[in-house]
Amino acid sequence: MTDEHPELNGYEPGDGKPLRSKRTVMMMRVVVVLALVGLVLPGIVTTFSVAASSAQSACGVWVAYSVAGQSGADARFEVFGPGGIGWECYSDGAFGGDEHIASLGLIPGPPRLPLVPDVDA
Repeated sequence: MTDEHPELNGYEPGDGKPLRSKRTVMMMRVVVVLALVGLVLPGIVTTFSVAASSAQSACGVWVAYSVAGQSGADARFEVFGPGGIGWECYSDGAFGGDEHIASLGLIPGPPRLPLVPDVDA
């Protein structure tokens, strides 16, 4: 008798039950999801931290350029801000309240200041 697949000699099919129990499969899925979260979450946190630091420093430059006198700078991430989704720069006024200075965008970078300041500002 010639066998087409000699590597299957002696193979007996199983009894139809799954190789792993439902509990083992569920535990494997939980471990995989936790591992994926452990890989992705630090990258998201780091990206947000770097963006917040960049936005705060760019906002400080914008406020120093646009507002006369001593005024604090505050960069905030806003979904429905004046510039849409992204970082917004506000000056912290003592009596006048917060004033919107610039929209820094979703990924803040170095500020692009105009050569001549606005007379209206």
